[in-house]
Amino acid sequence: MKALIAMSGGVDSSVAALRMLEAGWDCLGCTMKLYQNEDAGLSASRTCCALEDVEDARGAACRLGIPHYVFNFTEDFRREVIGRFAAAYMAGRTPNPCIDCNRFLKFGRLDRRARELGCDVLVTGHYARIVEEQGRWYLKKALDETKDQSYFLYRMSQAQLARTRFPLGELTKPEVRAMAEARGLLNARKPDSQDICFVPDGDYARVIESCTGITPEPGDFLDEAGRVLGRHKGIIHYTVGQRRGLGLGLERPWYVLRIEPERNAVILGPKSALYTKTAFTEGFHWICGTPPAGPIRCAAKIRYRHPEQPCLLTPLPNGGVRLDFDEAQRAVTPGQSAVVYDGDTVLGGGELSSLSHSNQEEIEHA
Repeated sequence: MKALIAMSGGVDSSVAALRMLEAGWDCLGCTMKLYQNEDAGLSASRTCCALEDVEDARGAACRLGIPHYVFNFTEDFRREVIGRFAAAYMAGRTPNPCIDCNRFLKFGRLDRRARELGCDVLVTGHYARIVEEQGRWYLKKALDETKDQSYFLYRMSQAQLARTRFPLGELTKPEVRAMAEARGLLNARKPDSQDICFVPDGDYARVIESCTGITPEPGDFLDEAGRVLGRHKGIIHYTVGQRRGLGLGLERPWYVLRIEPERNAVILGPKSALYTKTAFTEGFHWICGTPPAGPIRCAAKIRYRHPEQPCLLTPLPNGGVRLDFDEAQRAVTPGQSAVVYDGDTVLGGGELSSLSHSNQEEIEHA
């Protein structure tokens, strides 16, 4: 049985390869080349962190005694991840590009390459678990919930789950590092990546301007009554819940409540106005394929680091869902994903909507 291991250069994917080898699989290592310096708005002469990661992955593969390949997916990544990222910000949304990378690159483009190479499974270093029960595949949280990455994987289909392995799902990070050290892997103590890979310095606006060639127009900060509070420097610089960096110098703190690209406005208000008990998604991917016939009790996360919260989920005729939380949630942000759990099982997820509640109710009752 043959496995294609997605090796990022970090310790997690290296140990994923190690565990598959120990389980008797014939392993091939690969690294996806995803972007050029210019895609991240960096100087072409600057050493790219992605290039260093390729070398780390190659070194780990060599140490493990498996072949290593580099696949150039820069065009796919520019279109499906960077392009979507930029378009979302230009539309006043706050995207999560890691979800798109998993959807379109790892379990899309790379999954197809694995099949072309005659591999039976695709392997990654994600902290999550896949369980098969009575012919149906379930995505579950990692046993170490402090490292759980199931939130980023909610778009996986039944066919993708059947062809994928997550060898780290039952391990803790210290256990992974200890395994790497015992095998002499040089990346055993390599720090985890903290930033979006193509925004290494955290300057989202610069990457968006570089990608689109467009400098966003300044516009008005408005309060909820429509009064002008000041001028903003372009909507791509703001996200729901933001307080710092507004540059207003007003007496009391103001927070971004919503962004209205159709009139190039950023709406501000008090912290209390950020809380709501209801959220909607514009579509919803059910991992097992079929939505429930009616409302169900579950728990939902509205961003990766957000603790999951109990709620009532109601499927809507438009393919989305309505989430009614037991407690009001802060800064429900359009473009982020709501991922829904039944215990440790991921039911599915969808992007949070920018539609008003009244608009959603019209859709719901259409």
